[in-house]
Amino acid sequence: MPKQPLQGEEPTADSSSLPPSVDISVAHPARMYDYYLGGKDNYPADRAAAENVLAVLPEGRDMAIANRAFLGRAVRHLADAGIDQFLDIGTGIPGPGNTGQVADAVRPGSRVVYVDNDPIVLAHSRALLARHDPDRTAVVQADLRSPAAILNHHDVRTVLDFTKPIALLLVAVLHFIKEEEDPAAIVAELLAALAPGSYLVISHGTDEFDTSRARAAVRNYDKATAPFVLRSHNQIHAFFDTLKLDAPGLVQLPWWRPDGEIPPGSEAIWLYGGVGRKA
Repeated sequence: MPKQPLQGEEPTADSSSLPPSVDISVAHPARMYDYYLGGKDNYPADRAAAENVLAVLPEGRDMAIANRAFLGRAVRHLADAGIDQFLDIGTGIPGPGNTGQVADAVRPGSRVVYVDNDPIVLAHSRALLARHDPDRTAVVQADLRSPAAILNHHDVRTVLDFTKPIALLLVAVLHFIKEEEDPAAIVAELLAALAPGSYLVISHGTDEFDTSRARAAVRNYDKATAPFVLRSHNQIHAFFDTLKLDAPGLVQLPWWRPDGEIPPGSEAIWLYGGVGRKA
């Protein structure tokens, strides 16, 4: 698991080289997530919003760590199953344990496309991945709300072979898509472009365990670049309706194929996760 921030440790992201169009005065969920994980690629607005979340929901940092761990287990599971192509949308800042690192350790030569809509995230991602083979790795700036733009992007089509199975990773990103933006249609459009044998990986926040506290926490995202939409188990399960879920189904993250004993307090990880296969 990624380390938790040390007491008193202060992120040190440098904004001096950012393009003038980037407004770091508005919190961004990807950079808030980086802060929860103990990263340094975040700014005062991100840290303030994240601390407001943690004031209501101290377990929030554990949830972020559990989510990153789930990503690693899911990618490793799919690589073990023979998948060597990954489309990671809403990737955030790919630190240790990123999709390509995990996939390549199991299946050398895996191909990965990282997609995010934050130019700051993309800048960090490109710097981190600069030494990777460009024929097997790409970083694309695009928005999940425009699936056709992702699917038709030159770099996506260059790195990934859509005639063969691909793992579509929507890890902790669909809960930033509002109902009026039709997340079900977005998922369906992406899945329709994938070959049989492809997989969908989702993790998603819920308010089913402590509704009032969960909703109070996510209200701190209302002034960020995207609000946080909590959904029920049934609503999240519906994204897999055309797929066959791998065991153990759609469960709280710590219970999805754990590497060992489930840590104490895992019932407070209020995110569901699942992996489904396209027939």
